[in-house]
Amino acid sequence: MSAEENAALPEIARRLVRTTLGERATEPRALASGEWSQAFELTLDGAEAVLRIGAYGTDFAKDELAARFAGPNLPVPAVLARGMVEGWHYAISARAPGTGLDDLSATDVAPALPSLLTAIDDIGRIDVTDTVGYGIWTADRRAPYSSWVDALVAIGTETARVPGWRAALADSDIGLGSVEAGLTAIAALAPYLPAERRMIHGDLLSRNMLVAGSNVSAVLDWGNAMYGDSLYDAAWLIYWWPWYPDWRAIDINAALLAHWRANGPLPANLRERLHAYLIHIGLDAIAYCTFQRRWDEVRTNAESVVALARSAPGEIGLE
Repeated sequence: MSAEENAALPEIARRLVRTTLGERATEPRALASGEWSQAFELTLDGAEAVLRIGAYGTDFAKDELAARFAGPNLPVPAVLARGMVEGWHYAISARAPGTGLDDLSATDVAPALPSLLTAIDDIGRIDVTDTVGYGIWTADRRAPYSSWVDALVAIGTETARVPGWRAALADSDIGLGSVEAGLTAIAALAPYLPAERRMIHGDLLSRNMLVAGSNVSAVLDWGNAMYGDSLYDAAWLIYWWPWYPDWRAIDINAALLAHWRANGPLPANLRERLHAYLIHIGLDAIAYCTFQRRWDEVRTNAESVVALARSAPGEIGLE
């Protein structure tokens, strides 16, 4: 969202609460501002709630669907209301306790890891038998690609939400070389990738996981949720973990490996699958950061993708 749009949303939130909720709700107060929506805290019928306003109603519809998947190890706040206000989509959700995983020190992250990895397991166990396709799904639970590999290599094309990045990257001093190298490497790894379809959250950081004590207290923002190989969510942690300097004291690779071994045999083609997804995550970051003109991050991710594309599948601590 533009700076002008962000500046306008607080007043829109206040008008929405006054006209729609009236005395049932308190005045909304700014809580957080993301790339696609802005959040406000309020009390609704005496209970803490969160109001989000954004341009993409599909994201909020997916959150409402995801709440149906909630369980003891996978807490997802209920969506209490959805609608439109002055041309914007909004959703009101129950407010979950806890602190964003991103804001925790390594001392606090370490005891929460078992709960975090169990939540990822439960995401992969969500029933998708009545769904269609691979890749990011919409509110009708349909995704656009006929195979998981097709969904992955589509990262090289533009989308309506992230337009213009290829031309901007081509015109920069960074160029498209990293994108081409990454797509070639994913294609080479395609024979190792499974055809199975499972649920993937697709964005487990960016304060989308809340932690209270040693337990995950909420899994938020299912806008990027996909159908495909559930190991993708593990790769998300591996890729982004080094971007949190304090967390480097925790070996996330070893933690994942111990978790998988404790719960059965290691997944087949583990190294190759993770390697493909690490490259894809880097390509996704290149596209998004180019769209946002965050060139330092584009360069860092481009270097990571090229390094991954030139290397053999990593061992992630395997003996």
